[in-house]
Amino acid sequence: MSFCDHCEGQRFDRAQVLRALREARAKIRKSGTACSADDAFAIAIEAVRTLDIPHLEVLDDVVDGEVIH
Repeated sequence: MSFCDHCEGQRFDRAQVLRALREARAKIRKSGTACSADDAFAIAIEAVRTLDIPHLEVLDDVVDGEVIH
């Protein structure tokens, strides 16, 4: 059993986003200064925006074997 390229890419992208958000949270905590919710979201959005996440096209090719989509 395997994942199609589209789903495998989404799993990788999700992991990248979660890692970036955790790093942003750590930076906010380390700063030691008060941070409003708006500031925290702005930092999180910028962290995700800087990621290089490619767009995967889904092709209608028939794949041998079991594929989870």
